[in-house]
Amino acid sequence: MAEDIARAEMTTRLNRIRFRAWRRGFREADMILGPFSEQVAPQLDEADLALFEALLDEDDHTLYGWIKGSTPTPPEWEGPLMDRIRRFVAESVSSEVARGIG
Repeated sequence: MAEDIARAEMTTRLNRIRFRAWRRGFREADMILGPFSEQVAPQLDEADLALFEALLDEDDHTLYGWIKGSTPTPPEWEGPLMDRIRRFVAESVSSEVARGIG
């Protein structure tokens, strides 16, 4: 019973994250964060998932600049999660863009 409740709460949380990641208001950020939220977020541990949720509160253009490396990433956001997002872009998103996503 408790396990079912925990699973339902996690499903709700991931759905909320997915919605926020896909509805950024900046298409380029949507195309990175949306797929990341679907493919990677469910495997994140609690700490990284909470960090990803907090990252979604950042301004779209600023966050996109950090991910793409066109603007310096503040130290509090530089780390394993940002590295994982950048790796995801290099490995997954770039190939989807080449195939015509968006």
